[in-house]
Amino acid sequence: MKYVALVGYGYWGTNLLRNFVETKNCEVVYVCDNDITRLKPIRKRYPSIILTSNYDEILFDKEIDAVIIATPTRFHHDLAKKAMEAGKDVLIEKPMALSMSEAKDLVVVSKKTKRIIMVDHTFLFTPAVRKLKTIIDNGEIGDIVYIDSVRTNLGLFQTDSNVSFDLATHDIAILQYLLNASPTVITSVAESFYGTQEEIFYIHLNYPNKITCHLHVSWLSPLKVRKMMIVGTKKMIVYDDVEQSEKIKIYDKGVVFDQIRIGYRSGDVNSPNIDIKEALGTMALEFIDTLETRKEPVSNGLFGLSIVNILEMSNNSSRSSKTIIIKNINDNKK
Repeated sequence: MKYVALVGYGYWGTNLLRNFVETKNCEVVYVCDNDITRLKPIRKRYPSIILTSNYDEILFDKEIDAVIIATPTRFHHDLAKKAMEAGKDVLIEKPMALSMSEAKDLVVVSKKTKRIIMVDHTFLFTPAVRKLKTIIDNGEIGDIVYIDSVRTNLGLFQTDSNVSFDLATHDIAILQYLLNASPTVITSVAESFYGTQEEIFYIHLNYPNKITCHLHVSWLSPLKVRKMMIVGTKKMIVYDDVEQSEKIKIYDKGVVFDQIRIGYRSGDVNSPNIDIKEALGTMALEFIDTLETRKEPVSNGLFGLSIVNILEMSNNSSRSSKTIIIKNINDNKK
């Protein structure tokens, strides 16, 4: 049995609590929030859980194996660092931190204390994204040529980070997972209309093997869109997370070149079966398994660090109006 504490009981914290309570070999001992009144609903449903606004109470409890951090991003670094220095593994809500320097420091502390960092990049634990990974890895669509991704909605506006840290985090993590690589070149354009944080981002990424990716994220859209198009040399994929069924469609379409002319191939459209599982449930189960086996999770500290680095470089590009060349970036194998 692994004993965990949840810190931060906002919208995402409520989802995390429900899933960890339902996870085998796991007991949620504490829920902590600065606003103790937020925790009142927990008392009735989970009377055995200790409710507190004192984070030190968790740190000093030697029976706690891990801390789940679901606070605003600006608090991630300090809370995670204190937890690891107190001998506890950590699960951190995405993004891992607000800056490359903060994320890098957490990786250093993780190595020094021999504690595990796992970052809750939720889409990596969805059956659809894992199916995409299988399709790509088995070569069904051939070599990837380019990827186009759109993630928009009306809100929710953030006060401590812009739309890239809020929404593009998902797409960049998915790309990192699917391609097993980090971009080498980033060019971004962003705009802010209603505050100090950018609400619209266009991000162009160049990856190894001549793969190019284009991301569009926005808080200012009348439509909720979560769509990714992956074009390969053999087939093409449209992944639409808003769809209730047939989230993935594989198009047997392509271009045929010969010495005389260009031809176009058009075949069947296939929608593979996808398991129906809640991503957070899978994530919680894998986190507890990581605590027990000490195996590196798919979204480990280096993975989270890489995502924050890409986000930071993207912000630098948009604010300087320059293309950024990335050097010495860690991929998720290292």
